[in-house]
Amino acid sequence: MADGAIENGGAEMGLMSHLVELRDRLLRMCLAVGVLFLCLFPFSATIWSWLAEPLTRHAGKMIAIDVASPFLIPFKVCLMLSIFLAAPFLLYQIWAFVAPGLYKHEKRLVSPLLISSTLLFYLGIAFAYFVVFPLVFGFFNSVAPEGVEVSTDITRYLDFILTIFLAFGIAFEVPVATILLVAVGAATPDGLAKKRPYFIVAAFVVGMFLTPPDIISQTLLALPMWLLFEVGIFFSRLFLKRKEEYARAAEERYLQDDIQSTSETPVSDSSTTAESRAATDLKDKTGSAGTTADDEKDEDKPGP
Repeated sequence: MADGAIENGGAEMGLMSHLVELRDRLLRMCLAVGVLFLCLFPFSATIWSWLAEPLTRHAGKMIAIDVASPFLIPFKVCLMLSIFLAAPFLLYQIWAFVAPGLYKHEKRLVSPLLISSTLLFYLGIAFAYFVVFPLVFGFFNSVAPEGVEVSTDITRYLDFILTIFLAFGIAFEVPVATILLVAVGAATPDGLAKKRPYFIVAAFVVGMFLTPPDIISQTLLALPMWLLFEVGIFFSRLFLKRKEEYARAAEERYLQDDIQSTSETPVSDSSTTAESRAATDLKDKTGSAGTTADDEKDEDKPGP
């Protein structure tokens, strides 16, 4: 009964320690985002102007339909930018909480994947801002009917660009997803290469749903996804090659240790046998010498 109480108490203490650590990690994450937000909010007008520049370059000024939009939209922009800039720190906190429960080979795999996924997400957002937005907004304003003045609401513009940022950020994670599929054994590089035509069609379908209804943005999303899929296949081949080399080296080390231990065992046995034989001979000699001395003593004794 006491053992059960101790086990329950230990499990409860273990759960409580994990919850306390999770609370500390979440507080650090919120604190990092809050500090960045306080630093960025005084520059909210400048940040909004920089974010709206791809549209205002072609359409001029934007409008605010809702009463609170002139305040809420810069507020949301600063908050999203704070989360965006704090992403490496946030991912590190998540990694620090999960890492103690992982094996060594899992840690070696997860660390580079976290770094590469963060960089690819940033790359996808940069691609959307510097490549996709100028082409899309230029196309929209060029096809506007004559006499129609394009005046976009700032709330809808923010929703639009956040959707595009998220779509391209996730789309640029294709190499990481490909390597993970190969690493867990759910797919092989050759099998993925054979499914290339299906992936290209799926990339255009995803681009159709995630981007505005125009062929330019759809193509600009589908083509990078396809190219990154090829990059993922290439690196997955390298990953499998390194994994096989590591397994081969580990097997060779195991065989060498086995051979070494086998070769050392007879030597120890022979040395033990030699020592036992020497001890037996010494005992025999000692015993025979003792017997001879006793015999001589018996002979020296006078008879009755």
